[in-house]
Amino acid sequence: MKSKVELNGKTILVTGSPGFIGANLAIRLLGELTAGTVVSLDNMNDYYDPALKEYRLRLIEKAAETSPVRHIFVKGTIGDKALVDELFSTYRFDIVVNLAAQAGVRYSIDHPDVYMESNIIGFYNLLEACRHNPVEHLVYASSSSVYGGNKKVPFSTDDKVDNPVSLYAATKKSNELLAHAYSKLYNIPSTGLRFFTVYGPAGRPDMFYFNATSTLSKGGTIKIFNYGDMRRDFTYIDDIVEGVYRVMQGAPEKKNGEDGLPIPPYAIYNIGGGQPENLLDYISILQEELVRSGVLPENYDFEGHRELVGMQAGDVPVTYADSEALERDYGFTPKIGIREGLRAFAEWYKGYYA
Repeated sequence: MKSKVELNGKTILVTGSPGFIGANLAIRLLGELTAGTVVSLDNMNDYYDPALKEYRLRLIEKAAETSPVRHIFVKGTIGDKALVDELFSTYRFDIVVNLAAQAGVRYSIDHPDVYMESNIIGFYNLLEACRHNPVEHLVYASSSSVYGGNKKVPFSTDDKVDNPVSLYAATKKSNELLAHAYSKLYNIPSTGLRFFTVYGPAGRPDMFYFNATSTLSKGGTIKIFNYGDMRRDFTYIDDIVEGVYRVMQGAPEKKNGEDGLPIPPYAIYNIGGGQPENLLDYISILQEELVRSGVLPENYDFEGHRELVGMQAGDVPVTYADSEALERDYGFTPKIGIREGLRAFAEWYKGYYA
């Protein structure tokens, strides 16, 4: 059972805004709600081009100009416990959505300390703040990477996820475990969302579709891992935001067990496209849309700019979400196919970099 959470008039913290998902969620909240406060928190680091975050922040601020909802941006990190505590005591958040994290599987191999600081210490700081300043609902980003090298597909939240193949995945699984402990000990309603390969306009430049576009537009050669034998459950940004928005409105119900102690108000869901796509098909559609939008010329020699290479450390050949629980509990199924999504990205890319 879910407890209804009214978003209107509430004070909401969105960490990791103006990151990719955070910015789109903040814009959705500013456009949809008729009252309340949205506080955005991000450290604007240079993991990728900070100009892209500044661009997204401008989009948020533009949305705020015509919104009845107040928006406040705070530059800082969830790894700063004093800042997190100060924000919670000042604003008394009703709902917290934690999208702040050091992202990327491959980056974690060379920069493990950044992941510990943001994904472990930062998340702990938020849990402690929610403990001392009770919230109606804590929603946080997990990742499909927690499934590691699981062979059974589609991936279900009932599957065992004790064998991560990257440090990034290990930190995300740790978040789920910490949230469960805090939900049990302090009756904090928490919902973790395992995102599956999110893409779209103004996305992360380190993601394959964006990085490949940048490389091809400069006449470079793209590397296709595992010789193209990869399948990904690509999920368009609008579908992700719709899922998060719905989940925010339904918190796990607080109730006690037979022993009189709280049953953890805790839940985990997959948010994935539900239709794993072959990587080579995805690349072909991306290339077609890049030509259509004018990012690449009509006669572009795609075969001459592809290199098939082996698997990278920390990567997995298949991701595929079983999102039935999300549909059952929130009536939501992702709807946007890869051609529609990649067309929107290609058109945005053309406009942004023109």
